[in-house]
Amino acid sequence: MSSNKLDALDSIRSIGNAGYLDIEDHEVKLDSVASARIGLENVGRELTDQQKFLILNRLGLEGLLSLDDLPLTASFMIEKTQKLSISEALTIIQDSHKKLEADVNIPVEEYNLYENLLNSTPNSLSYSSQSGIDEKLEKLKFGNVEVKEAHSFSSDSESQGVYNPYKLVDWELQVRLEAALIAYHSPYQEVRSVTDPYDDPSVPVETIRVYVLGLIWTAITAFVNEFFGDRLPGISLSTSVVQMLLYPCGKAWEYIIPNWKVKVWKYEVALNPGPWTFKEQILTGLMFTMGGGGNYVSSNITAQKLNIFYRNDWVNFGYQVLLVLSTNCMGLGFAGVLRRFVIYPTEAVWPTILPALALNRALLDTEKKERINGWTITRYKFFILVTTASFLYFWIPNYLFQALSYFNWMTWIKPDNFNLAVITGAQLGLGLNPISSFDWNVFGTGALVNPVYTTLNLYLGSIVSFFIIVGIYYSNYKWTAYLPINANQLFTNTGDYYRVREVLDERSLFNQDKYDAYGPPFYSAGNLMNYGAFFALYPFAIIHEIALTYKPVWTALKGLVKSIRHWKASTYEDFTDPHSTMMKKYKEVPDWCYYILLLVSLLFSILSVKLYPANTPVWGIFFALGINFVFLIPLTTLQATTGFSFALNVLVELIVGYALPGNGLALMTIKALGTELDAQALGFISDQKLGHYSKLPPRAMFRIQVLGTIVGSFVSMAALIFKLDHFEDYCQPHQKDKFSCPGTNTFFAASVIWGVIGPKKVFNGLYPILRWCFLIGFLLSIPCVVIKLYGPKRYVKFFQPSIIIGGMISWAPGNLFYLTGGVYLSIASMWYLKTRFASFWSKYNYVFSSAMEAGIAFSSIIIFFAVQYHPKNVTWWGNTVPFAGIDGGNGQQARLNASLLPDGYFGPRVGNFP
Repeated sequence: MSSNKLDALDSIRSIGNAGYLDIEDHEVKLDSVASARIGLENVGRELTDQQKFLILNRLGLEGLLSLDDLPLTASFMIEKTQKLSISEALTIIQDSHKKLEADVNIPVEEYNLYENLLNSTPNSLSYSSQSGIDEKLEKLKFGNVEVKEAHSFSSDSESQGVYNPYKLVDWELQVRLEAALIAYHSPYQEVRSVTDPYDDPSVPVETIRVYVLGLIWTAITAFVNEFFGDRLPGISLSTSVVQMLLYPCGKAWEYIIPNWKVKVWKYEVALNPGPWTFKEQILTGLMFTMGGGGNYVSSNITAQKLNIFYRNDWVNFGYQVLLVLSTNCMGLGFAGVLRRFVIYPTEAVWPTILPALALNRALLDTEKKERINGWTITRYKFFILVTTASFLYFWIPNYLFQALSYFNWMTWIKPDNFNLAVITGAQLGLGLNPISSFDWNVFGTGALVNPVYTTLNLYLGSIVSFFIIVGIYYSNYKWTAYLPINANQLFTNTGDYYRVREVLDERSLFNQDKYDAYGPPFYSAGNLMNYGAFFALYPFAIIHEIALTYKPVWTALKGLVKSIRHWKASTYEDFTDPHSTMMKKYKEVPDWCYYILLLVSLLFSILSVKLYPANTPVWGIFFALGINFVFLIPLTTLQATTGFSFALNVLVELIVGYALPGNGLALMTIKALGTELDAQALGFISDQKLGHYSKLPPRAMFRIQVLGTIVGSFVSMAALIFKLDHFEDYCQPHQKDKFSCPGTNTFFAASVIWGVIGPKKVFNGLYPILRWCFLIGFLLSIPCVVIKLYGPKRYVKFFQPSIIIGGMISWAPGNLFYLTGGVYLSIASMWYLKTRFASFWSKYNYVFSSAMEAGIAFSSIIIFFAVQYHPKNVTWWGNTVPFAGIDGGNGQQARLNASLLPDGYFGPRVGNFP
């Protein structure tokens, strides 16, 4: 055996007496492995060929075309399976069996396998001797042949799925194999498909090219996303697109820049440390992900500065800097607290970040040749082909044949039938349509990312709320029949759009006389459903999630207190997740770094309201901190396990509206802090989990994320200032460059309705039912918690009531049109392919999702500049039929006509407005 091969084998085998909880037992020298071909006969010398085949199948590698050059994951897991003792393996499975009993991301079949392994012994099997086990294994088919010798291993599409990985055939091997998957990799198939069970700490990570390329792309992304953020239709650079553009930049640096050494202070920095690495790609991505999304408070600043809104002349550069940095960085401070709750625990899967890992692995990983269900194409080639196909196809539904996007085919039968448009319409109506669209941009987002139970629970909530909305509308509850059924605008008592300027004085403050003459705003049936569901969800989610996760939450809270008392102790203490074990190799970010960041951000926010006439009390800032501290743990826990999340904006608006009536500026400021703190914390912590899976040093991630946030904040602010100073009629409905600011207008209207007019006037007199939704949510949580705790866990674990209520928030202007196609896609891939063709699903699912998103993003950018910026319309039936008739906004838009009423308006009488 060659010395290279010996070095490679040594690098994947156990080191000394290290156990799976020791860092060294997870380390591999990738340089040594890359230089040698390790065959099946070189690893697992104590195992038979049949047993090795079983391991390969469990790993989803039954399609390998050659066993002379195994993937590193296969070699690593075979060695670790061989190494584990039976007693050690049983202990691992017993511990996991208890923890994973109610875990929604563990398939029932896998949990049953754990139980069978714990309840069986070698003597209970029909074949107890090793020769008998080998005979039993030989009767199984792996690929398209019976296992008789090592090199007969292959795969064919006709015989895939013959092997059942959950069937008990070799107790001693399978108990060690399942324990090895838990101890060295992950119990979740989704995580195993995009992560490695090993780490090489010597791989270059925080290099000079990471900072240079990261800063360049952060600046570009922040400028483009902010500059076009107020345009309709908008344009943006998504993370997947920038990652694709980053990859050739990193490779170009690798080939072009000389490897000179540069002295920086007392450190010597290599300009080109070698091949562009996976870790560098991920770390650079964390910078522009944090800094390139634009500023949430851009709507604040726009609404305060423009004459058509609040017209605050005192809003200068200093105020903007304080407001932007405080809102963007405060969430980062909270992230340090959240690490113990949603990064280190095994059950914190974070489904939403898995496609990003799949995309980067497709770009940078070298694959071994496989044939899976007849497919031999590599992830990279598959990604390129799907991206190209997505790019080309998107031109059809988005520009050439828009009826494929808005496939409201039932309204084409009778375009002037109002009831048909209300029930089935994609634009005016509720979108009840079994075949709603052929546009991935409409239904595909999240369908191949979120678990199937998340998609189904969301859809169940939307179906339930569909019937509630129909009942509200056709009973004319609270005058909703005089309005469009699913509009997100505010309306007057004559059915016209509500113009908030009509109730403001010259200082943009509430004017009672004008209000008495003009009247209160009214909501559509869909908007009422949204607000009611939001108000019910807040108490429900916090009670439900804490009741079900109180043990890990309490453990994490005790760890947090312990870390404050013993600030030198490791934050990874008590966490045995294999990825957390590997991360112990790197220096941690002390908790005090996060606390300092939080305190500095808090100081900036206080200065922004004390040095400037923002009409915002300091206690409002602490209120924003407090409400996020209460909700962030259940919010992040829910998103980490299910992929579903919701914002706190409606709750903040309601509370501040009651506490500070008539004060729109204060509401905007506190809402920005309350909402952006939540969003930034979730974004920061999800990116840290991405780095956790990729084995990035925590301190490098912290530096990159903070730098990206600060740079992105200033670039976004510069883009905003440029727009406000150089575009005429900015935010006007017919602005010539289409900067009509739909988001800012909604933000401003909310500040007036909730802040200036106040919820007391609106809800006490108009919609008192909304106040009771908090109590309804609280009461509903009690039976749901009982069901989850005491019902049959194998079945009720997929019942997710928080997500069901979340599905009720999918209205105004969203509807079933945007959800139905995703249900089919999720069932097909996240259930059928995942359970029947696990290897195929593991290799291609997340790559396909990323490729579709990337193709659409590239295509939308080209379409925007080529045919939309200066419109070049294609007029024919396929582009006009979805927008014809009532669903297209032509003719009757409400069931009842207010002008036919005796006084010409509905609702409370003039002089009796609430």
